[in-house]
Amino acid sequence: MEGEEKKNKYSIIIPTYNERLNIALVVYLVFKHLPDVDFEIIIVDDGSPDGTQDIVKQLQQVYGEDRILLRARPKKLGLGTAYIHGLKHASGNFVVIMDADLSHHPKYLPSFIKKQMETGASIVTGTRYVKGGGVHGWNLMRKLTSRGANVLAHTLLWPGVSDLTGSFRLYRKSVLEDVISSCVSKGYVFQMEMIVRASRKGYLIKEVPITFVDRVYGSSKLGGSEIVEYLKGLVYLLVTT
Repeated sequence: MEGEEKKNKYSIIIPTYNERLNIALVVYLVFKHLPDVDFEIIIVDDGSPDGTQDIVKQLQQVYGEDRILLRARPKKLGLGTAYIHGLKHASGNFVVIMDADLSHHPKYLPSFIKKQMETGASIVTGTRYVKGGGVHGWNLMRKLTSRGANVLAHTLLWPGVSDLTGSFRLYRKSVLEDVISSCVSKGYVFQMEMIVRASRKGYLIKEVPITFVDRVYGSSKLGGSEIVEYLKGLVYLLVTT
């Protein structure tokens, strides 16, 4: 297994928009928790006005431009396209997608990698909804909305995964390229469409329990309009998959 681990390279794609306060800590924690793993971090910044890119450039001086890749875009262009953009620059055979706001703790990365190696899974996804997983820092309404969204999606779509809207995942690069090319959603629905399409295509998906921590700095980007988008996306997936 160790030999296999040495052969693998992990490209960690982190989309950012106004994450100046978080990005250095996220990067530090990734290095801390993956000491013996070959990885690169690809930061796709959508023209953050808060100086996120300046911090990333400082991080490049600390860790090296071969380990921290800044692949900026001129403005906010959506999550799905951020992953596609990052994927073009990924040199690893596995790709991790995670958020920059510390809601996804890098301490879980070793268990994602271990689970993939043990099972040969094409996708390992972090789940808040099995034993050992959870949500920290959400109010009841937010928990109910998220849980309700998952239950609704499960009932209608049967994807065989307990957490559809989570965005902390490890993919085989070839699988991510295949699945992402068939996705049409933007924003909040995108993660759900990815996992549903992967499930429909017959890829092996495994789960690792994680505790999702509500963002430490800055404000959450999930609003009422995104919930409406989610429901529209759900209906679309129901009709097309």
